[in-house]
Amino acid sequence: MHQSIPAAFAAREFAEVGGLMSYGSDIADAYRQVGIYTGRILKGSKPADLPVMQASKFELIINAQTARTLGLTVPQSLLATADELIE
Repeated sequence: MHQSIPAAFAAREFAEVGGLMSYGSDIADAYRQVGIYTGRILKGSKPADLPVMQASKFELIINAQTARTLGLTVPQSLLATADELIE
């Protein structure tokens, strides 16, 4: 922000504290998947026999206040696809 350089981040926390935007996996969903995977192992599945899991839900967070501060106009099409808009 100090250098007026817009930046995108992988974690939503950066957008929440002033970053322009974030796009990355939903951490809550990732923890849910870890729980399911762990449950399968505790029920007797061999870890080597389980499929590799990857993120299935991603979220786009845009900080509109930061965009205004930087003098940027975020395209309406991008705003429409955002999961959350921080005013």
